[in-house]
Amino acid sequence: MQIPSSYLTSADQPVAGLELAPFRGVRYAPDRVSGLADVTSPPYDVIFRDNEDQLMAADPHNVVRLILPRQEPGRPGEEYHNAAALLGRWLDERILVADPVPALYVYEQADMRAVLQRGLIGRLRLVAPEAGIVLPHEDVAPGPVEGRLQLMEATQANLEPIFLLYDGAAHAGEPAFRGAATRIINAAAGTEPLIEALTRDGLRHRLWAITEDADLAAIAADLAPRQAMIADGHHRYAAYLRLQERRRQAGAGPGPWDYGLALLVDSSSYPPHIGAIHRVIPGLDAQHAAKLAAGAFIVRELPADRLDTALAELKRASTEGAAFLVAAQDHVYLLSHPDQEQTRAAMPAGYSAQWGELPAAILQELLISKLWGVTDDERLVKVVHHDAEAAVRTAAEVSGIAVICSPMTPADVHAVAARGEKVPRKSTSFAPKPRTGVVLRTFAQG
Repeated sequence: MQIPSSYLTSADQPVAGLELAPFRGVRYAPDRVSGLADVTSPPYDVIFRDNEDQLMAADPHNVVRLILPRQEPGRPGEEYHNAAALLGRWLDERILVADPVPALYVYEQADMRAVLQRGLIGRLRLVAPEAGIVLPHEDVAPGPVEGRLQLMEATQANLEPIFLLYDGAAHAGEPAFRGAATRIINAAAGTEPLIEALTRDGLRHRLWAITEDADLAAIAADLAPRQAMIADGHHRYAAYLRLQERRRQAGAGPGPWDYGLALLVDSSSYPPHIGAIHRVIPGLDAQHAAKLAAGAFIVRELPADRLDTALAELKRASTEGAAFLVAAQDHVYLLSHPDQEQTRAAMPAGYSAQWGELPAAILQELLISKLWGVTDDERLVKVVHHDAEAAVRTAAEVSGIAVICSPMTPADVHAVAARGEKVPRKSTSFAPKPRTGVVLRTFAQG
C-alpha cells in the first residue's frame, strides 16, 4: 500500500525516518507451558467473554490474563496492578524469558494452502502523525486509549504489537538497498524457526530472529525513507504517544517510552484483507430502529431466520452505495440508498465530500447519531469484528440490535489516508491479526 508523497515533511522540518529497531524479546519458555497455542491469544479488542474463558482454561499462563485483567468489584484500576504483579511473577519463575541478544523477529502466519502474511516485529520509534511517517487512518475513542495506557504504565511493557503496512517493493532506478527487508525476511523464513504453533483457527505461526549486524543495518537503510500506515492498533499507538508525552512532561529523557512494539508487513508482498466491523446498540428495538431509519433510507424487511440470505442481499446492495442490515432475533431489515441531501446535512464540518460518502461515515453521522439519536461511543455502541452471527447473538444478550456492515475496500482506506483524514472509529479490521503472546517487549529488556 503506497502512501502518497503529500505526507512527506518539508526539508525545513526534518524528522527521523521509519525506524524498526531490534530488542530483546520476551517469550514463553516452551518447557514451562503446555504449548504456544495454549498461551497465546487474539488481540485484546476481538476477544469475547466466552472466548476469554476458553483462553484462560487452556493454560493458567495464557497471555489473556495480562492483556485483559479482570476488574475486582469496587476496586477500579486495580486490575492493571494485578496484571503487572502477574507479569513480574511469570518473569521471576521463568515462564517468560528474555532472549539473550537484541533481534528483529520475522513472524509468519499461514494456513494449509499458503503463507498469508510475513513481516517484522520490532520496536517502532514513535513519531507524531503530522510527521507523515506513521500514518493513522482511523479515529480513536478515549476509553480504550486510557485503558491501554494504564495497562502499559502498570506493567512497564508492550504486551502485544500494533500492525503496520508499508510498500516494500523495490522499483527501477532506486538504490540497491530498497527491498532489502523483504529479501532478508524471506531468507530467514527458509531456516529452522525459533517457535512454531498451530492455533485452533487453523493458522500456523512461526518466528525467527534476525541478529546479524549486516542484516539489521540493511533493513534499517531500507525502511528509513519509507512510510507506514497503521492497519490495526490505533488505540495502542495513541497510548504509546500518551505515555511518551507523560514521561517528557515529567522531565524524563530518552527511554523505552520512545518506542512501541509493532509488526511491520510489506503490503506489496502480502496485500491486506479487510473485514467488516459490526455495531451492537443495547436497548434499541429493531422495529423502532427501522421505522426511524425509513426517514432517510429505503428499508426492506427480510426473513429473520435466514441471515445468510440477508448477508447476500447486503453484499449486493453495497455495490450501489452505503447499505446496512439491522438485525435482531425476530427481525432483519435491509437499509440502502440513503438520501443524499440528508446525508450531506448530517456530516460534520471540516471533512471532505468523499469522507461524507463513506458508508462508515453515513453509519456514524446519519444513521446512529441523527436518526437514532445515539452517541456513537464505546459505552453506548459496542463493536463486533467480522462475525455477523456473533453480532446478532450479542444484540440478543443486551436486548438491542446489531447493525451489520460491509467491509471497507483497500482503495477507500488508501484514499482516506491520502487526504490526511481518518475513518470513524472501528471501521476497518485488517487480517490476519498478529497473535498476542508470540513475543512481548518489557521496558527493562526492550
